[in-house]
Amino acid sequence: MPQASVLDASDIRRVFRAIEAMRFSDRNRLVFVLSLYGGLRVSEIAALKVGDVVTDTRAVRREVKLLASQTKGNRGRTIFLSNKLQFEIASYLPFCQCNPNDPLIVTRSGRAFSSVTLCMLFKSIYEAAGIRTSSHSGRRTFATRLNEQGVGMKTIQRLLGHKHISTTAVYCEVSESQLRNAVELV
Repeated sequence: MPQASVLDASDIRRVFRAIEAMRFSDRNRLVFVLSLYGGLRVSEIAALKVGDVVTDTRAVRREVKLLASQTKGNRGRTIFLSNKLQFEIASYLPFCQCNPNDPLIVTRSGRAFSSVTLCMLFKSIYEAAGIRTSSHSGRRTFATRLNEQGVGMKTIQRLLGHKHISTTAVYCEVSESQLRNAVELV
């Protein structure tokens, strides 16, 4: 099975435009940015509860503590939310449930998404944008963009929640400009 595509700036703009034209655009935008700006897996997005991302006073948290049951491999981890991602979550709050134990992302009937149905949502979002890829593209793009900015592989590994650094290395594409810039450092 081929790897998910790394999205470039043009692809990302196309996805955002496609989302704006969709029903439930606020929810779909948050699903996409949690993957793109937070590096979350589909199963982690589906498992998020309102109380995981906001305090009792409805302030957006800077860190999300995922329980072992919410992650792949049954190892809890901390997700650090960038200012951009915090803003996106705050923008979504008026559209979500108020109970801290409610799912953050819900179907039109108000139920939590399963990982499978959330993958299908990603597929429909990417298809609407004219991009053939999988739900993992946001996560791969997150890793690749960090790598391009010079963030160390060990840091990216921890942010993605990988057990082995070799898995993280597969996520990070290396561009021609990175190769050109690298040889100029010698």
